[in-house]
Amino acid sequence: MSADPVTEKERLRRELKARALEHSTEDRQPASSALCQRLLSSPVWRAATSVLAFYPMRSEPDLRPVLEAALREGKRLSLPQFVRADDRYHPVLVTELGRDLIPGVLGIPEPRLECPPVSINHLDLVLVPGLGFDLGFGRIGRGRGYYDRLLAGLSGGKKCGVAFDWQIVSAVPMQAHDVPVDFLVTPTRWLSRVIGELGCE
Repeated sequence: MSADPVTEKERLRRELKARALEHSTEDRQPASSALCQRLLSSPVWRAATSVLAFYPMRSEPDLRPVLEAALREGKRLSLPQFVRADDRYHPVLVTELGRDLIPGVLGIPEPRLECPPVSINHLDLVLVPGLGFDLGFGRIGRGRGYYDRLLAGLSGGKKCGVAFDWQIVSAVPMQAHDVPVDFLVTPTRWLSRVIGELGCE
C-alpha cells in the first residue's frame, strides 16, 4: 500500500467505480433484496426507533424497501438534506416518501425544505453508504467528506455500513478525519465490531 493515503484512496476509488460498472441492474436487484432482508431481520434494526437512512444512487444497494419498512413499523425516518450555507448534509424527518422527497443537489431525492430537522444525537441507527468498506470497518466515500462530517457529530447512535459484497476490499486507507462504522451489512454477511451485538449472520 502506498505511504500516501490520499493517493491510495484515489486509486481505490477508481478501482471500486470500475468494479461497480461490472455489475448490471440484474446483478444488483437480487443482491439488494437479500441485503434488505438481512438488515430488517437484525436485532440492531429491530431495536432502533430513530433511523437515518439514505436514498440510493444507481450503483448503491436499493434501500427503498428499508425506507418503506421504517415508516410502516413506526420508526422515525430521517434522510440527509444538503444545506448549501454550510456545505453539509443534515438529518431531516420524512413521513411520506412520495410527498416529502424532491430532487436534491446531486440529483438524489432528498427531503423538502419544509421537512423538520432532526438532532443527530437523537438517532439510534445511521445507515451509511460508501464506495467501499473493509473488514476492519473502515469506509471510503466519494472524496468530499460529507458523511465523515455528518458522522463525526454522532454520539450514542450506531453506524451501519451498507454495501454489496463486491464493495468489500482488503484494506481502506484511513486518515484522522475518517469515521469507521460499527456494523457492516452485505447481501451475504452481517459483521459487528461492537462486542455483544452480533446482529444476525
